[in-house]
Amino acid sequence: MKKNMGSTDRIIRLIVAAIIAVLYFAGILTGSVSTVLLIVAFIFVATSLVGFCPLYGILGLSTCPRTTKHHD
Repeated sequence: MKKNMGSTDRIIRLIVAAIIAVLYFAGILTGSVSTVLLIVAFIFVATSLVGFCPLYGILGLSTCPRTTKHHD
């Protein structure tokens, strides 16, 4: 599984997941919405730690910077 997430993408996902967690534990998010958002937050954390987003893979997207090889 090739990484398809860049550093900025991973950091943004972690920040969003942290915000969702804070809102949930502060009691601001409740009901079905809170359950769905907690699942999204978990997915964001997992994909950030692994560096691979399955949806990006399906869509052929990547936020990983491309490294170019120079042939001298």
